Amino acid sequence: MIPINATGMPFDDVRGLFHVLPGPDEFAVAAVRARNRELTKPVGSLGDLEAVVEWLAAWQGNPKPAVRRPLVVVFAGNHGVAAHGVSVWPQAVTRQMLDNFAAGGGAINQICASYDLGFKVFDLALDLPTGDITREAALDEKACVATMAFGMEAIAGGTDLLSIGEMGIGGTIAAAAVHAALYGGPASRWVARGAWDAGAADARIAAVEQALAFHAGHLDDPLEVLRRLGGREIAAAAGAILAARLEHIPVLLDGYTVTAAAAILHAVDPASIGHCMAGHLAAGEAHAAVLERLGKKPLLSLGLALGEGAGAALAAGIVKAAAACHGEMATFTQTGIERQG
Repeated sequence: MIPINATGMPFDDVRGLFHVLPGPDEFAVAAVRARNRELTKPVGSLGDLEAVVEWLAAWQGNPKPAVRRPLVVVFAGNHGVAAHGVSVWPQAVTRQMLDNFAAGGGAINQICASYDLGFKVFDLALDLPTGDITREAALDEKACVATMAFGMEAIAGGTDLLSIGEMGIGGTIAAAAVHAALYGGPASRWVARGAWDAGAADARIAAVEQALAFHAGHLDDPLEVLRRLGGREIAAAAGAILAARLEHIPVLLDGYTVTAAAAILHAVDPASIGHCMAGHLAAGEAHAAVLERLGKKPLLSLGLALGEGAGAALAAGIVKAAAACHGEMATFTQTGIERQG
């Protein structure tokens, strides 16, 4: 958990973490490449799956990478900006969907069951929406840091592959505001189309424009962007990403809103999200634009616009398969198959 120094600014504690983040394990990567040359297949024939295993080894710090305890976490939060008619769905739907997840009725439940993934949902004060970002900060500094610390605790109990998702009416508006603040350009470029925010396009663009105008002059610091324009689910996801790095856990990012958390960390230090892979490319152009800036190639592109961690969970199934192929395939020596080349 992030320690809050009572005599200093809470964000100073967060910034301190960036100085102690471990790097990739190049020895583990070299071991994976060596084994790849011995497996009963043509060199490079598993394509991107081989790169996935190298990524897994680098960030697990394990020359024999494996996925035995995969976990999907979904952070749920509500947003004050939803009062501006930015979604055709009422905020009550957030809690209703969490009840649906608890009953096993969500798409994410089926995906996790299919791939044998652990699943946790975190209610981030749903009955207390964040501040309306068009006229106030979403969170104060201590609340933002406390929410990041809560997100760091999401990996308690252990995992070797973390997939991060979110749920919350108005979340894509907060994410759009974050991306617009970080990268510039018109609000319309960053207002993504999501399943929960379909329609009300003019209201959504106007809300982002108003938020940027209100907070102008205070958005040079990425952590200030997070607290002023983001949401609890974005702050918690940022905390989870940092905690995973500290614990040598590779991370799969879900869609547009979760990517906002990674974008904040990347803006502080581009190397801080090296252990993250984009699980999928969400529908619409905005997510692709952010991933390009982050240098992330999505593992899947299925036109998803659902949120709730669905894309990252599906990607976890691919990562599990990649690790199994690498770890369990026979070698030429074991089988006596004649090697070519």
